[in-house]
This record gives sequence, C-alpha cells and structure tokens, in this order.
Amino acid sequence: MYSSHSLPYLGVLVMAVVANKMLEECLSSKREFTMNVVLLEDESYGWSRKSVQSALEAAIEEDRQENIKHGLNFTLTANYNGFNTTVYNRQGCGSSTCEGVAILKLLHNLGEIGCVMLGPSCTYATFQLVDDEIGLSLSIPVISAGSFGLSCDYKHKLTRILPPARKIADFFINFLKETLDFKYPWEQVYVYKKPINVSEDCFWYINALEAPSARFNSQTNREMLRGEVELKKALNAKKRHSNIFILCGSPDDVVSIKGKMGPIDPDIMFILIDIYNPEYYLNTTSIKAMQDVVVVTLPPRNYTSGSDSKYNDTINDYVAGYHDGALLFGKVLRETMLGQRDYRIYDVPLSDNPFGNTSFYGMGGHYVIDEYGDRDVNFSMIYTSTETGMYETLLLFDTSRNKTIVIDQNPTLPWHGRLPNDKPKTPDGLDMQDVIVIVLSLSVVAVTAIALIFYRQNRKVRLLQKKWSHINPLLIGPLDEKEVSLKIDEDKRKDSTFFNHRGRYDKKPVILKEMKQTDGDFTEEQRIELNTLLRIDYYNLTKFYGTVKFEYGVFGVFELCQRGSLRYILNDRISYPDETFMDMEFKISVMYDIAKGMSYLHSSNIEVHGRLKSTNCVVDNRMVVKITDFGCHTILSPGRDVWTSPEHLRKDGVSQKGDVYSYAIIAHEIVMRRPPFYTQNCSDPAEKLYRVQNPGVMSVFRPDLIFDGVSERESALYMLIKICWDEDPERRPDFKRIELTLGKIFSNLHNQATETYMDNLIRRLQMYSRTLENLVEERTSLYKAERDRADRLNFMLLPGPVVRSLKETGRVEPELFEEVTIYFSDIVGFTTLCHYSTPMEVVDMLNDIYKNFDSILDHHDVYKVETIGDAYMVASGLPKRNGDRHAVDIAHMALDMLAFVGTFELQHLPGIPLWIRIGVHSGPCAAGVVGNKMPRYCLFGDTVNTASRMESTGLPLRIHSSQSTINILQRTDCNFEYEQRGETYLKGKGKEMTYWLTGVTGGKYNLPTPPTAENFQRLQQDLAEMIVSSLDNRGLGNEGFKNRKTLSTKIKRSETDGSLQGNGLPEYFHLAVTDNPSTYL
Repeated sequence: MYSSHSLPYLGVLVMAVVANKMLEECLSSKREFTMNVVLLEDESYGWSRKSVQSALEAAIEEDRQENIKHGLNFTLTANYNGFNTTVYNRQGCGSSTCEGVAILKLLHNLGEIGCVMLGPSCTYATFQLVDDEIGLSLSIPVISAGSFGLSCDYKHKLTRILPPARKIADFFINFLKETLDFKYPWEQVYVYKKPINVSEDCFWYINALEAPSARFNSQTNREMLRGEVELKKALNAKKRHSNIFILCGSPDDVVSIKGKMGPIDPDIMFILIDIYNPEYYLNTTSIKAMQDVVVVTLPPRNYTSGSDSKYNDTINDYVAGYHDGALLFGKVLRETMLGQRDYRIYDVPLSDNPFGNTSFYGMGGHYVIDEYGDRDVNFSMIYTSTETGMYETLLLFDTSRNKTIVIDQNPTLPWHGRLPNDKPKTPDGLDMQDVIVIVLSLSVVAVTAIALIFYRQNRKVRLLQKKWSHINPLLIGPLDEKEVSLKIDEDKRKDSTFFNHRGRYDKKPVILKEMKQTDGDFTEEQRIELNTLLRIDYYNLTKFYGTVKFEYGVFGVFELCQRGSLRYILNDRISYPDETFMDMEFKISVMYDIAKGMSYLHSSNIEVHGRLKSTNCVVDNRMVVKITDFGCHTILSPGRDVWTSPEHLRKDGVSQKGDVYSYAIIAHEIVMRRPPFYTQNCSDPAEKLYRVQNPGVMSVFRPDLIFDGVSERESALYMLIKICWDEDPERRPDFKRIELTLGKIFSNLHNQATETYMDNLIRRLQMYSRTLENLVEERTSLYKAERDRADRLNFMLLPGPVVRSLKETGRVEPELFEEVTIYFSDIVGFTTLCHYSTPMEVVDMLNDIYKNFDSILDHHDVYKVETIGDAYMVASGLPKRNGDRHAVDIAHMALDMLAFVGTFELQHLPGIPLWIRIGVHSGPCAAGVVGNKMPRYCLFGDTVNTASRMESTGLPLRIHSSQSTINILQRTDCNFEYEQRGETYLKGKGKEMTYWLTGVTGGKYNLPTPPTAENFQRLQQDLAEMIVSSLDNRGLGNEGFKNRKTLSTKIKRSETDGSLQGNGLPEYFHLAVTDNPSTYL
C-alpha cells in the first residue's frame, strides 16, 4: 500500500517512461534517425532555413565522428522543410500559425515523419504543434531555438535550447527583491513596450512582463509604457512611478530613445534586455548613451559571431542553438544505444521530456536542460564603468537556482557607486542641503524682498498678457436694427452674412475682420501681442476691442470708420471732388493724420506697422484718417506690394524706415490722386516690383512726381515725399520730423497772417454748397434708375399687386378667388423628341416655343404661373379679378397658341410637326406667395387638379374644355365654337361631359389639323418614324444618329429595331409625360 504523497512522483515517473518510449520507437522503426527541420525561408531572420542548414550538416558530421569513437554505426540525417510568409500582409512569425502543422501533415502522408523535429522558432507555429488541447498528437519530440512565449511553457514534447520568457521573468522577480551591497530591494518598475519593429525574442520577453496573469505582474508593482509618447511622459514626469525602466532591444534603441526624449533625470536607470548580442564581450568600449544602462545578456559563447566560413558566413545564437540541438539528439540516441548494447540499466530521469534533466557542451557553451525541457543559463548583468568607460560584468544570475553571483564587489556605477533607488525623491521631504539653502536665503531676505515685490508685479503683468478670451458672440449685434428683418431668428441674426461683417459692440460701431491664419487657439506669443494691441488707444489709430469666434471662423473686432478706406475716397471723385473738397489743405491734413498715427505707433510697444498702405488707412464720419491693421506680426505676414520698401522686397522683414517708404507712396496717391505707384511708362504691378527691387546704376524707379509748374509751398511737399522714398533707409526722416515739416507747410499754405481759421472754414463751405445741388441731383437720378430696374425685374417674377404688397408690408396675405380659369398644355411626344435631340437642342427648342407663348400672353389679361419641363401653366382672374373675362381671355389665348403651333417649325428637326394638347377648366382657387428665398406665387385647389386632368386626357392639337368653362363662355357676348366630346373619365372626378373648343364665330384662326391616331403609343411611333425619315433625308441615318450625343445615348438605354418602347423610356423622361405633380393640388 503506497502512501498518498508518493502518487505525484509515480505520475511523473510514468510520464518519463512514456517520453523515453518516443526515442525507443525511433530506434525500433526504420526512420533512419531523420531530423525534420521546419524553419522560415525568409533570410532576414537569424533562424532561416538557409542560415541553419550548413551548421546542421556540421553537427551531423561531429555526431558521426563521436559514434565511430563508441563503435556505433549510425548517422543522423536531416530533412529540410521551409515555409514562406512573404506572401502575407503580416510577414514573419506573425503569419506562421498554421505553417508548421501543414508541413507535419505533409510529412506524415509521405511517411517521412522522422524521429525528431528541429524548429519552428516562432511561438505561434510551435504552440499549434505541442499544445495538448488544440495541437496535434505528436509522436516525436520538438527541439526549438526560440518559441519563447509563455504559451509554450511546460510542454513535454518541446525542448527549448535558448532561454524562454519565463526564465527572464524569474530573473527579474528574484533580482528586484534581492538586497546587495550596491542595491536596495526594488518594489516598482516601468516596463517599456516598443510598438513596431520588435524582434521575436523581445516581443515574448516583454509579453511575459506585461501579461496580467503572469507571475511577474502578480509579484511586482510594474507600470507598462506602450509607445514613445507614454515613455516620454514618464521620463519627464515630476512624480514618476519609478526610477527603473526595463526595455528590450539593442544599444541603437537606447540611442534612438534618448535622442527623442531630451534631458533625462540622472537618477533614472535603464535595464536593457539584449540576450543574443555578444558584442559586449567583443567590443568592450562603451558609448555615452549606455552610461546609465545596465544590460542583461548571455555569458560569452564558444564561437565568433557572424564570421565563420564553415557555416556559410552566418553564425548567431539561433544557428548555434540548432547546431547544438542536433548534438543533443545524437547524444541521447547514442546513450540509449550504448545502454541496449551493453545491457546497462540507466536510471529513468524524473522528467516527462525525452531531453529533460540533461547537460552537454556545444557551440553555445555549456547547456543545462531542466526537467521541463527548457535551458537554464547564467544571465550576465553588464554596466559601463565611470572610470574606464568599458563594459564590466556586475553579476551573474543562475536560473537553475534563482541565485545571484556578484562578480564586481566595488562597481564604479554612475549613481554614486550603487544602483539607484526604485522610488524617486519626493519634493516633500527636506534633506541637509535644503536646510542649508533655507538658512542662507533667510540671511539675504531683506535684500531680496524689494526685488520680489517688483518681480511679482512684473509677473502679474506678464501673466495677464499671456491670457486671452474671446468676446461672447451674443454681444455682437447688428449695426442698424433696420438691417435685420423681424423674420430672421436669433441663430441667423448672429451670422455675419446678415450684417455684412459690420455690427455694434458695447454701443460702438465695429467691423469684423476674419483671421484666416489662425483657428482661435492662439499661441503664447500671439496672446501677448493681442494684449499689447488691446491697450493701444489713440485718436489716429483704430481701436481694437478683441476677437470673437463663430462656427465659421475667428474675427478681430475693430473700430468701424464708416466712410471706408482712403483708397476708396481717392477713387470717388463724385462725392469728394478736387475743387470743393479734396483741395491741397485737405490733402495735407490727411497726410498729417497718418503721420501722427504712425509717430505714436513707432513710439509704442508695437514699434512698427509693416503693412501700411492706402487701403488700411480708413476715414471716420468726421473725416479723421485712422490707421488700422497694425500689430499682429505673429498672425499676419508682412506686405509685399507696391507700398513695400525696396530693402524688404529684397529681404523679408519689417522696419520703421520701411513704414516711412510706404507713407511716401500713400502721400503720392493723395497729392496726385492717382492709383498706387502711378507711372506713365509702366502699369504692370509685377514689373514695378521688379524695377524697385533691382534699381539701375544711376537712378531708382519711383512714381511720377513732376515739379514743373508747382508753387513754392507745393514744391516743399513734393520734396518731403521724395526724401521719404529715398533708396537709402538711413536718409529717410522719422515721423516726428515729418509731422513738423507738414505743420510748417500747412501754416504757410494760405498765408495764415491774413486768413483766420474761420475765414478758411467759410470759404470751404461756400465752395461745397455750389456743387451740392448738382451732386444731389446726380445721385437722385442714379437711385431712380436703379429702383426702376429692380421694379421691372420684380414684375417679371411676380404679379404687380403681389410686388406692391411685398414692398409696402413685407408679406402677401393668401387669397381665395371664387372663379378663375386655368390653362395647362404640354408637348405631345416630348419624350420622343428628346430621344432624337441633344440636350442643348432640347433647351433651344423649349426656349423658342415658350418665348413665343410669352409674347402671346402680352395680348391677353392672363398671368403665367410657371413652366415645368414641357408643361405650360397660365391662369386668368387672379390676382386681379376680371368678372367673366377670365374664361374668354384663356379661350382666346388658347386659340392663339394653337394657331401659332401650326406654323412653328423645329430648328433642328425641320419638317417635323409640333403637337401640343391643351386643357382648360374654371372654378374656385386659392393663391399666395410661398417661401422667403425665390418666392413663388402658387395656386392651390381642386380647380388646378381638374385643369391638369383636362390636359392629360386631351388629344394633340385640340383644346379640351370642361363644362364649367363652356358655361361661363355661354354667359358672355363672345360666340365661341365648340363641339361636344362626350363623357370623359377624369381621375378623382369620375365621368364628366367635356368639349372641344374649335374657334370663334367670325374669327380668323388658322388652326392646324389634329392627327388622326388617338392612341398615344401609336402617336409616338408615328412621330418617331417621321423623325427618322427626316434624319434620313438630311443624310444622317442610323449611323449619324448613333454618333450624335443625344439624350438617349447619354443614358444608355436599350432599343429594339429602332422603335421606341413605352416601358423602355428612361426614368427622367417618364416624368415629362405624367400628370402634373401634386405641388399644385
């Protein structure tokens, strides 16, 4: 009877026996000791089939020599099978999940399963092979140099030659808690996960530290950093989670990170997982970026990396792993065979893995395989010595015992000889240095108190300058309440389109200027500049009130000068004539206003304008000139136009001397009253800029300024302008000097000793009154002409009474008319005509027809409602009532239209008749204006519907009239001729008696003869045949028709034998032959 605690041991023993049977089956079968090698074909990976094959062949030869020494006659063989993932979007191991399974099934079907499988190295592929639940029921073991993931842990069929991810996790779990002479225990760390271009080993090593269900997460206080943004945020945080940052990669990754992150706190330490990089032992000289980095890697190897012709010039830990995996397989086979030959009894290892609990030597050094088939190693921790600048080994960590072996007892670490604490220093605690600083600061407090007061005052001003808030849009109202209709709702009132970017803010008229270069989220520099601009308040500068942000843009709110820009006033010679208004005195006063404004601007904090021109010099109602668009250098770009000085045309920038040059160009505009930079010899702006920017050797290019014939005082003004646009900026005067010069010129202009200011004012008023009457008369005539033109346009769109009501009251009351007559007509076969016509021919045809119809309407008391496609609608008796005349006028008009149609010829289809059908009905009707934009005078009621039915049930070239219309005609003195059609079914009305209106007794109407066929389909076919015949006569024929870009060819509909089918018409043209839409019902 076994005790209960021996049962687990017995289970392990049974599994071990089963595992060893795998090899015994290989020995007893005829598998020829074959190793199936399953690896990636992609040569960009270190474990590609091509890289591994030569190393495996060398291992097979070494094993054969070892067998000969022991008197055994067997040789390992290898069967190479590669899989290619380059055809997938996600290449490499990410797309290898099913590749290994597919290859193994192929080998099984071919009977080449072998004794052992070398590879794959990808975790995804290996997991599908070795997992008992979802994987295959393997009969052979797997040896992999790779397969690092946690999902491949504790698989009895799998042996991993390279240390898996769980060994890395065990190392960090034990090392963080360990206390050494140069290290305190660590509780919290950062783990950085690189988002892209991650190697297979780093992906799974970091995954083991990240997985929530893994041991590392449950036994440590780690915080993940996913991506460079989170890493930078953690490195720059004042209150970090930890000073320890764990990452996986190479020194190049460290260099890249430090290049992007900026300065790094000296207390921070990086732990770099770089397991498969032997360069630290080959090139021991460290680099600057690695001074605060500790590297975890493997111990020195028994090979030289990357340069061995014996192995096809490719050797690394993966290649060495598969080389040594073949040696491991040969070793176990050899020991098994020797035991069978010598009848030795070997102890069964307590492992369910055939290669578990094994140790051997290979190219990768000394291998120790644990009971689960995973390799145990001594991880080396390497640091950079602050004394020598060389890589030194700090300690080793034995994963078989989870024990640290210190190599360097007195390391020269950059953190004062020891590893840093995991927890950053908190600013709350005070150390000795803080105490010393406080004591010293108290000794000089009296000296610093005054400086602190001034500093706080200046700081408050600076903080206020850095703050900015937009004006509430609700505070911007219309400039004039009359400009806003009472019908406009509150949301529309806020829209700038309703007050044309003009408004009123704080009871002051303002203009809104869009700031297209910004979205309203101003930078600190822009906020400081806007606050400076907000404090500017001077008589000759427009006031800036702030900014307002609407959904459609950001606008600056400026003082409004309602007379417009100076450029506009100089162009308006009618309102501001030279003789009475723009005399020399006024011109000098305008120049003086600009000079005063610029003088103040240059002495303020803004210092320079940079965009001065006549379009941003504006004039208010008191004829005071003010300068606008100054400041905002961080939002608006400097000007580059005819006002720009030559030095700034050559090199972008702004300066006070450049503003003086711009002032000279404006002064020339004012004095000469000409366009900007006017010259007789050059009118092209681009050429002007080029000639200013590139002056000649002997002369410079400037506007025309002729001194001949001017007075002495005007000559002084011309000289001032000439000095101001001098080529040498240093020779140009400043605005203070310009102010003084203009003051002297103005005082001497009219001999102030004999003429007082009152005399000057009276003289100017007399001159202005003489031209005022002519000015008013001219403006009145212009106004009347514009008003008459607008009225004519309105009367063409709406009835006269409706237009007058809209002008007087702003609305039209809907009205009910007891009896009106309504006319409908449309073109028979319009769809067929469109079929054989181009779109432009259809438009021209309808235009010709309806222009003639409109001219007929002028001779009758009727109102044209509208046209829809080929439908034409007319009414009489509204909006002006006319007794019984409405039926008479409609009847005469219908006969005139029918007579016209009989003589009308289509321009593009000569010889083809134009057929229309007409319907007339009388009855009550309601009418009114519908809509605010493009208002229409619409009719409503059953009379409209019945008139439409009369037209749709009529026949070509006939006037179909209802009983009510005939009754009205019989009440009048007019003798109309008509004939009874009989009872006609009208949709929605039933059967009613209808008539054909045929003429007037004694009247001379040359009415066309209606076609004989009454079937609509037959009429369309007859019309189509006539059109085809006409085209044949014109030499076009079927081929010519196909080559024409008609409407039918554009919509690509099918045709049969050239005949039109009723159900084959395109959807658009079906609308043209249906009843009138229900808009009128």
